[in-house]
Amino acid sequence: MTNIILCGGNGTRLWPISRALMPKQFVKLFDDKSLFQLTVQRNTSTYKQQFIISNVEQYFLSLDQLQELDIATNKFLLEPVGRNTAPAIALACLALPEDEVVLVSPSDHLIKDTAAYEQALARAKALALQDTLVTFGIQPTFAETGFGYIESEGENVKAFHEKPDKKTAQSYVDAGNFYWNSGMFCFKAGIFLQELKKHAPNIYKTAVTAFANKIITHNNDSEIIRIQQETMRNIPEESIDYAVMEKSDKVKVVAADIGWSDLGSFDALSEEFETDANGNTLNENLIAIHSKNNFVYPSERLISLVDINDLIVVDTPDALLVSKKGNSQKIKSIVKELKGRESDLHNIHQTAHRPWGTYTVLEDNPGYKIKRIVVKPGKRLSLQKHFHRSEHWIVVSGTATVTIGENVTTLRANESTYIKMGELHRLENEGKIDVVLIEAQVGDYTGEDDIVRIEDDYKRI
Repeated sequence: MTNIILCGGNGTRLWPISRALMPKQFVKLFDDKSLFQLTVQRNTSTYKQQFIISNVEQYFLSLDQLQELDIATNKFLLEPVGRNTAPAIALACLALPEDEVVLVSPSDHLIKDTAAYEQALARAKALALQDTLVTFGIQPTFAETGFGYIESEGENVKAFHEKPDKKTAQSYVDAGNFYWNSGMFCFKAGIFLQELKKHAPNIYKTAVTAFANKIITHNNDSEIIRIQQETMRNIPEESIDYAVMEKSDKVKVVAADIGWSDLGSFDALSEEFETDANGNTLNENLIAIHSKNNFVYPSERLISLVDINDLIVVDTPDALLVSKKGNSQKIKSIVKELKGRESDLHNIHQTAHRPWGTYTVLEDNPGYKIKRIVVKPGKRLSLQKHFHRSEHWIVVSGTATVTIGENVTTLRANESTYIKMGELHRLENEGKIDVVLIEAQVGDYTGEDDIVRIEDDYKRI
């Protein structure tokens, strides 16, 4: 059995803690673990291998977080561009034996009742072995308008329903045979591909072509399947629900009362945190005077509330969100506005994670930018150059190997170097501890897209 873990999505509804380059599934929300890590841990005992589907940036995030868990993953499939869930699952199934039973798991869901979850998995596997496509239905606890619904007759699916209005959602809850659509699935790889070919032949055909043109590499014991951009773009963009599940006559549903949440809004996230006697989030940096029912997400600085009720307050180093409870679904409109302003705040945190380490923007002003860069042992940046800026590097700790043009030098703590605009250069850590340095960029333009990569260990362009 294989657990296909879907790592796509930008988590825009949880901005500003979730950004395009650090989406919510990789943010460490609970006990210093991410939802991705919790997903992997939850399924490790049941499924013999994880098959992780992600883009290139998320691949390195997942590697780092798997390493923290000391869990090795057998397979990765890297998409150059997202085409929704039906193509992603199809490409993964093409890489597996036809009779392999797979569990398709989003990487950004929270499941708290492990025993009930394992029982649901066992039933789903039994149905999947009967050549059916199994979906998991969550028993609704209230009239949620943000989820799709599954109408059932026992374990048979009668119909899938789009996100309803409040009145319709309440009628679904009252009926008793409607479930929230969890986005989790279980089936044999070959059965899914047969149904995809029958109901969405264009997706099937273009996915087969894309898979035939794949590039396979290996990292230690892991197989990495890279889909080429041109063939990936030819695949129609469609969800598994629209492409297959709503059309197939082989669909079954397993009722799953498993303490599930998709954490799709701050209202949902707030339900998972402890509160004080006044309903305010327990937070050592919060002072709440005559204030009730406020969700305050962790802040390193003091937040004080006076005569404030029913607010969501999310504080990050570079952005502050304040919203009324019940309206947090509208946050994705902020992300849309940021994109329209050509701001990078929707895309990246003040601290950005890269396959070689991290960088933190300490100051960014017209004409210059200052960063703190951390390079992990055995890692190196790409061989690169810039057209619009020069750079000064000052090593704070560790030993850095620096290539500038044809010259290779070693810099230690309190030593520095200068890279002229247009000069080829590379930073490498050949030591056993992190290299930490301060980078001062000076130039007319200091954007992250002013990088021309000549060589790159991570196949970035």
